Amino acid sequence: MLDDKYNSMNKNQDNRNLSDVFKELQEIRYSGANQVNTSSNPKTNRQARPKAKVSFIENSNISFDTKKGVKLSNLMIVFVILVLVIIAIFPLNVFSVETSSNEDNSDEVVETASIPTNIEINRKALNMQKIISENSSFEKVKEQVSEEREIEYEIQTQQNSTLPRGEQVVLQEGVMGKENVSLVKTYENGEFIEEIILAKETIEEPTPEILDIGTSDFLADLNIHIGDTVYLNKDATLRKEASEDSEEVASIKNYIDVKLLELPNEDWCKVSFDTIEGYLPTDVLTSPTKTPSIIEKNRIQRILINVNIEMELNKSTGLTLKDYQTIFKDLPNDTTGIFEENAEVFYNMDKKYNVNGIFIAAIAIHESAWGTSQIAEDKNNLFGYGSYDETPYESSYDFTSFADGIETVTKSLVKYYLNPAGTKIYGGETASAWYYNGPTVEGVNQRYASDPDWHTKVYSYMEMLYNRLS
Repeated sequence: MLDDKYNSMNKNQDNRNLSDVFKELQEIRYSGANQVNTSSNPKTNRQARPKAKVSFIENSNISFDTKKGVKLSNLMIVFVILVLVIIAIFPLNVFSVETSSNEDNSDEVVETASIPTNIEINRKALNMQKIISENSSFEKVKEQVSEEREIEYEIQTQQNSTLPRGEQVVLQEGVMGKENVSLVKTYENGEFIEEIILAKETIEEPTPEILDIGTSDFLADLNIHIGDTVYLNKDATLRKEASEDSEEVASIKNYIDVKLLELPNEDWCKVSFDTIEGYLPTDVLTSPTKTPSIIEKNRIQRILINVNIEMELNKSTGLTLKDYQTIFKDLPNDTTGIFEENAEVFYNMDKKYNVNGIFIAAIAIHESAWGTSQIAEDKNNLFGYGSYDETPYESSYDFTSFADGIETVTKSLVKYYLNPAGTKIYGGETASAWYYNGPTVEGVNQRYASDPDWHTKVYSYMEMLYNRLS
């Protein structure tokens, strides 16, 4: 009967499921038990009775002893379930039932389940012992502590129309506060994971930071601030109040610099022009950022606004060599080119003897008729120096070069006409001031030339030369 059942299992193993296998094994167990009950003489039947031994995977054997079959039912159920699990994991392709003889020459039915050779071995099987060990090692620790911590200060902002738009100025530095904090900290395996704050006590209040935020587009456009120097981009009128109808205070030339004092609104600003204060429209002002050439233009304009018939001539003009070269280049009336060739000489007199070199050149132009006089051509004397009205040509000095004549006349003017007596001049000398009547063109005129209008004629040449810079 066992042979028939196992053969049937063998034939139908591919089509059965776990429930079927379980039922078949149940039938085998109960069949063995029934044989024990129907035997009338256990002693006489002991050797004739076959013993059923079922061998499963890995040499695990379950033997059904006729005497103990019932008692082992519970153990049998456990092993059957284990077999079912193993079959579910490793489906069997071959069941074989073998009959073997024991030492009593009685036949023994053996069921062998073998693992087919094409089953793939699971090389990544879970190590349950390792998993349990790792998870059981987690350790959570909580501790209650008290700490002193900083309190963040707040930032307060306010708009300021006297700052360029977007610029920030710190009016008050922020200072962190302090507080005592009671809390519970949680650690897992020595690593901090969370905290719960229980209470806070302020020790020192924080000081807020106060910022001014600029809103002026005018200041931002020119990249300037209150107190900076700005420049006019056109002639303008300085007024007493911020209105076109306000009283006029002064007229200011193009390129002149003023100091920005206040900005009551985006249309008007208060400025200082030298020592005079007043209001200008903001649209007449510029800056080096917006107009890079304005500083050089301002330098020239500052020189030109001081050009007048009353100007003091015992001072340097402040002009550069390039300025002198610009002034004397391509003068329409300099037909012989004498003045253009000697531009550097006039510049050197300016710096060496602290005198207005344009004034020296204006005298030379006037006295020599632009270098075309007989005395100039024959004697390199552009000034008629030494001549008298009765015998101008004969009495005039003869110089080796125009530069020699220019320097001789300059030294004479500095020593005798332009400086008060005792003034320190060139070479450690002091001014004699024999003909000194003031350091102006008109003052020189009184003792230098018999023509009473000489000073106006000379000044007109000075003005013409200066204006070549603008």
